[in-house]
Amino acid sequence: MPFNLMEIRTRTVSANDYINNLEEPFKEKFLTRKQTYQLNRETISQLRAFAGKYVIIAFSSGWCKDCAVNIPVLALINETAGLEVRVFGGLKRDPLNQVHKWRIPPSPQEVETLNVENIPLIIIADIEGREIGRIVEKPSRQPTLEQEISEIIKSKQ
Repeated sequence: MPFNLMEIRTRTVSANDYINNLEEPFKEKFLTRKQTYQLNRETISQLRAFAGKYVIIAFSSGWCKDCAVNIPVLALINETAGLEVRVFGGLKRDPLNQVHKWRIPPSPQEVETLNVENIPLIIIADIEGREIGRIVEKPSRQPTLEQEISEIIKSKQ
């Protein structure tokens, strides 16, 4: 069943807004990664062709080390390639609950409906809201996040 992208847009923030609204010391880690990461220029050039056709939906939390590595890269992808990136932030584990991994709230209800096990969860959807791929924690098939996103999109062309 496709995502309701209009609803997701109202319940999320852009990657840059997410980073800028983090509390310290998390904000500094995310910003440092964003300022020092060098995108693969060839891949960004390829991703520009898909702007407006795909949306990236990510789940994150400030305490998550893999989030601090990958969410800033998503912000850069948004800025340089124009791909829309929306972030559900503030996820919090519920260690005492045997049934549910995430405490809702502050975690959004989507952690259950979209089967979020580990974060960051990065979902790539087409503009109709159909999921075409997901990346859990970090790229697994390509050396960089932007290359893996590009490969996922190109595999659906």
